[in-house]
Amino acid sequence: MDHQTGSDLTVGIDIGGTSVRACVVDPTGRILDTLRTATPATTDAVEHCLDRLVGELRDRWAIGAVGLAIAGFLTPDRSVVRFSPHLAWEEAAVAADMSARIGMPVFAEHDANAAAVAELHFGAAARGHNTLVLAIGTGIGAGLILGGEIYRGSFGVAPELGHLRVVPDGRPCACGKRGCWERYCSGTALVDTAVELIASQRFPRSALAAESDADPGSLTGRRVAAAAADGDPVGVAAYADLARWLGVGLGMIADVFDPDLIVLAGGVGAASGLFLDDAREHYTAAVTGAGHRHLARIRGTQLGETAGVIGAAEVAREGLAATRTSGEVE
Repeated sequence: MDHQTGSDLTVGIDIGGTSVRACVVDPTGRILDTLRTATPATTDAVEHCLDRLVGELRDRWAIGAVGLAIAGFLTPDRSVVRFSPHLAWEEAAVAADMSARIGMPVFAEHDANAAAVAELHFGAAARGHNTLVLAIGTGIGAGLILGGEIYRGSFGVAPELGHLRVVPDGRPCACGKRGCWERYCSGTALVDTAVELIASQRFPRSALAAESDADPGSLTGRRVAAAAADGDPVGVAAYADLARWLGVGLGMIADVFDPDLIVLAGGVGAASGLFLDDAREHYTAAVTGAGHRHLARIRGTQLGETAGVIGAAEVAREGLAATRTSGEVE
């Protein structure tokens, strides 16, 4: 066990729909150790998995607390997970239950807010005042920082921007609506757009189209990104469509919140070099009064796909410090 940094070290765990990643993180946001496994199918199995991952990391490091980045609706104080789309947690006191199970403080945070915390402290949002961190991956998650503080809304669920409707009667969404923003601007949307483009038969020289025809299962968001980077016409067209919808959505958000900085995080956001310039142009065209107002700077993530775990670890560190301060006051 490494005892040199003591309880300044915390564990951040990002619980995704397909994988669980647990990292030991130091106070500067540096990842020292990582474990990753497939996301189990049941909540009991997930909790056992979290217990096992923390136990393995505790064997190697002196850890003070654990932070969980969870997709779903959390109460404003983050003590209860009201609903999680990937897991069966419902009105569950996950942080307290896991704390009792593993024998150390555990703190929960919405996964997009965890990414926002990481970018605020260690990444691209450090110099923003009113900042939107948009995590574009399988869907869209969003963290909103207003005046340097995470904005959660009255009931803890804000801002659910991925489900703004941008296309009436558009693509069906798992939320039950049609035409949600994330159905046109996400890793999943990239694949759907590529499928539609290939079906149009307008790209006979596309290697991506030929691969998809031979093996439809080979078409993934990562494959579309690689094809776009290589100049494949279907990949390029799919990213051009994503950039258009990203600009449209950011224009709507800017009209409401007027941020000075927008950070694109998540797996798709990490590949922002493929679409960021086009998205800026579409954003400028979509925002109201573009020629008569300051526009937000739009930047790619500095932390990539690790923002969630780094932010969860920072949430744990801040929660532990607050607990200690409260104890000293009492």
